[in-house]
Amino acid sequence: MNALLVALGGAAGSVLRYWMSGVAQRLAPATGAWSLFPVGTLAVNLLGCLLVGALAGIADRRGALSPETRALLMVGFLGGFTTFSAFANETVAVWRSGAAAVALANVVLSVVSCVAAAVVGRGLMAVILK
Repeated sequence: MNALLVALGGAAGSVLRYWMSGVAQRLAPATGAWSLFPVGTLAVNLLGCLLVGALAGIADRRGALSPETRALLMVGFLGGFTTFSAFANETVAVWRSGAAAVALANVVLSVVSCVAAAVVGRGLMAVILK
């Protein structure tokens, strides 16, 4: 049942991400550096992180989120809306546990290694599809 909830939430979150990031990008100035900056992605990531933080706060303080609600909203919807929200929430949890160095390492390693992996993936395809 939880897998179905994740799938349903993920579908809804993905569609909303597509729509919202497009709207945000169209509303951004189309000149200078703004024309290159991924405003839509940033907007979605910020909103997703705000929402996952709010839901985690509710769960922490009141225990108000059932496993099914977490599956639907946090894993499914926000996971489909932006996987950055999961990264942010996990990093905050590590930070709050007292392991600030581990949280910082997660931020640096995740950002740098994922950008590097995207560069390598593009490079591999450039060679393979030549």
